[in-house]
Order: sequence, then C-alpha cells, then structure tokens
Amino acid sequence: MLACLLFLLLGLPTVAPVRAAAPDTARRAAPDSLVRAQCPQYTALRVASILFVGNGVTKERILRAELDFREGDTLPAAELTSRLEANRRRIYNLQLFHQVLTETVCRDGEITVLFSVQERWYTFPVPIFSLADRNFRSWLDRADKWQRVDYGLHVVRRNFRGRNEDLTGNVQLGFNRKYELFYEAPGYGRRRRLGAGFGVSYYRSHALDYATQQDRLVAFRDEKGFPIERRYLTAGLRWRHTVQRRTALDVAYHREQISDAVLDLNPDYFLGRTRREYLDFSLSSTLNQRNTFAYPLTGRFVQAVLVYRTFLTPATPAITTARAQYAQYFALGRGFYYNFSLQGQLRLAERVSYADNRALGYDNLVRGYDPYVVDGRHYGLAQQSVSYRLFDLGQVKLNAIDNPKINRIPLVLYLNTFVDAGYVAARTVAATNRLPNQLLSSAGVGLHLVTFYDRVLTIEYTRNGRGQGGFFFRSEFPI
Repeated sequence: MLACLLFLLLGLPTVAPVRAAAPDTARRAAPDSLVRAQCPQYTALRVASILFVGNGVTKERILRAELDFREGDTLPAAELTSRLEANRRRIYNLQLFHQVLTETVCRDGEITVLFSVQERWYTFPVPIFSLADRNFRSWLDRADKWQRVDYGLHVVRRNFRGRNEDLTGNVQLGFNRKYELFYEAPGYGRRRRLGAGFGVSYYRSHALDYATQQDRLVAFRDEKGFPIERRYLTAGLRWRHTVQRRTALDVAYHREQISDAVLDLNPDYFLGRTRREYLDFSLSSTLNQRNTFAYPLTGRFVQAVLVYRTFLTPATPAITTARAQYAQYFALGRGFYYNFSLQGQLRLAERVSYADNRALGYDNLVRGYDPYVVDGRHYGLAQQSVSYRLFDLGQVKLNAIDNPKINRIPLVLYLNTFVDAGYVAARTVAATNRLPNQLLSSAGVGLHLVTFYDRVLTIEYTRNGRGQGGFFFRSEFPI
C-alpha cells in the first residue's frame, strides 16, 4: 500500500499494466508508448526508484534480488520494454505469485518502476492417499492393488518467513511408512546468492521390488515384517545467481537394510549384503530460461549433474554417475508450439548392485512403456512434441470465495502430439528381459490442462514400439 501511495504522490499518470504472462503466453510485451511520449528526447533513462506492492508476506529484498537493475542504473530507452518484461518473468517464475504486473512512468529522463504482485496461498496441508507403485498402470497390474496404498499427511510451507524458503514435512502410514523433514533456502544475504538445504528421512515398507523379470518389477511382500528400510541425512550449499541459474553441492549419508529373505531371492540386490552405508557427493548446475516453469512454451532448459558414491561398507566399489539434459521450446505462431528434449546418463563402476542398476522406467521413461522398467548403467532419451492451444479461459473467478489467493482458477487446454525414443546400454541382461540394448520408441496424442497453482494434468493415448497402446494419466509437464 505504501508503494502505491508513493507512486501516486509523484503526480504522474499511471499506465495500463502489462498483464502477467499466463503459462501459455510466449508473446513479448508491447512497447511502452507512454514512457516514450513522456520522455521522447531521451535515448537513455535513469532508474529513479523501484517500488513493490502486494507483497504482504514476501520480503522486498527477495524480489529485488531477482532484478538485473538497481536505483541509479541507466537503461537504454530502446531496451526498456524487453528489460522490464525479462525481470517481470523472473519474479513470476519464483512461483510465489498468481500474477506480476509492471507499471512505468517517466519524468525528465528518470523512470519509476512499480511491480505489483498477487501472492499465492503458501501453506498446504495435503492428506496423503497414494498408490504404492511407480505409476497408475503398474499399480493396476498388481493382484493386491488395494493393499498397496499409502495414507498420511504432507505439509508444505512455501515462502517460509517471507524469504522464499521451503519447509516440507511428511508423515506417511499404510503400505509404505515414511517420516521426512526438509528445509530449502535458495539464498541468504542482500543479493540472495548463497543458500542451503537440509533434510532427514526414514522409510520402510512391507514390500520390495527385488528383481526384474520380463522387463517388469517382481515384488516380495512380507505381511508382518519390513523387507526394506532406508534412512538418510542430507545437507548442501546453493549458489543462486537468479531464479534461472542455480548450482547445488550436496552431501548425503545413506543407510539401507534388506531382510534375509530378499538376500536369498536376489543375492545381487546389495552385492551379497543385507546392509550397506554410503556417502553421496553431488554437484548440479541448472540454467532454466523457459518463459514459465510450469508449462513452458519458449526458451531453453539445461542441467548437468555429477554424483560420486563412496561406500562405507568394505569391498564395495565406488560409483560415478553423470547425467545431463537439454530442452528447447519454440513458438510456431497461430497457437502452435514445438519442443524437444535430449537427456542421458553414464554410470561408471567396477560393479553395481541390482539396486543401483536403474535406467528408464523409474524417474524417466519412454512414454508408452509405463508398465516396464529397463535396467542398465547408461541410457539416452529423446522426446519431442507439438502443442496447439485449444482454448485459454484466463482466470475463472469463483464468486463464492472472497480470498483472492484461491478464488481464481486459470484454465488453459492444449492438444499435444509427441514422439519418444530411448536406448539403454547394459553389460549383462537376464534371459527374460528384452528391452535393454534395444531402441525403444513411441508416439501418441494427448490433452494437457494447465490450471491451479501450476498444476498440469494430462491424459495421453500412446502406442509403443511393441505395438501396444493405451491411455495414460500424468500430473506434470512431460518434457
């Protein structure tokens, strides 16, 4: 409110705000004709003041840290519109606000810039009722599917203390027991450059997928005991230039234990052991220059990760894993968009256990192969798609709800068609598994709904290289 009063006290006319780009918007902001009319003779403009309004919870210094200009800086008049739009998107991509608007006025070659934000709801206590499998299709294939559910409470506090910190807690009961607490701070200090992350987790389950047969996971179930138990502690440092450029260094201690029954079924699960301890040292760097992070349509994404795992249990060789991803997004015009993604993994070790010999079908997959997993040390994955915006209803207002943080629901629907291809390189392959060391491919068509709080809901029909087809449901942007 104070920022608005200061802005009005300048005695200058306000301009129509540049509306926050919706998740589907890739267009550039229109030239600021009013600024040019107010200061036509100036080729460079001095930033007199920067004001923020609407950030009732978020600290102003968090927002200022995202800007690439300060009071006293001089900006070329010809670049003003694009410069302000780039900074507006940085603030929007903090994912702390429903929308971010900019207003600019000029007097005697000096500009005042106002950023107006609408904050989101930041505390989310969410009941847990989930399937204890990798995806919906693999859960349907289980004979005991209705016993393989989890329940509990998942609590997320975003923008903790108004400093863009995240605090997450999990209490999960049922088929899988999980107790977790995580804290993530992107950056401390005036420039918000150096941050930190901490976490602790304890997990155990009545079932464990102990082997892969016919390219599917085989589970062992113990009604009374817990065949798998995991616990870990993690801590790390974050170097954050902006919301678009981040580097993280993490160290994690893991302790894992399986039952004697699992060891008998698969002696290679932990290389002949029932318990192992190890340290993971990981270094990751991310460049995220997409127009929006929830459902990107333009820009690029680059990420590289290097993990070194050293075992505290004797006679277990260390593992070095390198992963990388590159994605590019293009606006084709008339509501059409194209994107592609390339990613891969190299895993170097003298020997790896079954638990570490994972490639596609876990965190990444060739769409259409959802029921399967492909084990191996190395993999490559290529994905591409074309999207067409069917409709954009903007923000639908729920008149029965007064709170502006939750009474507007964005609804944007895309028609999407895609092609995936992947390959897993494995040294040794069980006789019943056919997918390693083979080209995997698929194609499909789907509907993507972009809605509340960056949620993307998708339904796809896919046919894979085996000639199998089916419908698949997902809850995130596929690429």
